Amino acid sequence: MSEETYPDDLRYHQEHDWARVEGDTATFGITWYAQDQLGEVVFFDPPDVGTEVSADASYAEVESVKAVSDVIAPLSGEIVEVNEALKETPERINEDPYGEGWMVRVRLADPSQADGLMDAAAYRETIGK
Repeated sequence: MSEETYPDDLRYHQEHDWARVEGDTATFGITWYAQDQLGEVVFFDPPDVGTEVSADASYAEVESVKAVSDVIAPLSGEIVEVNEALKETPERINEDPYGEGWMVRVRLADPSQADGLMDAAAYRETIGK
């Protein structure tokens, strides 16, 4: 397990997902809080490259020793890359949720949509940290 952190350079969705926005693309993953609630992640079922995702809708599933959970897209766009390494080593989601545990990269439909997401301080407030 990684240490509890919420990096300031990310934007956060109320469903415990994060986005690292870089121009018209973004990298998505789940927060430290989400992976902690899930417990040990044992399987990641990613979408296909080329799939259109919509903000607030499920785009993937993660399975842990506790449950199967939907992963919610914080922003809308088209999947341009999937973290294929997670198929073999899904525990990276627990070990490094903001680094090697990233899930997908997306070409954003509207980069300004990120303005509607929370910053790290606001996200920490929603989870009582």
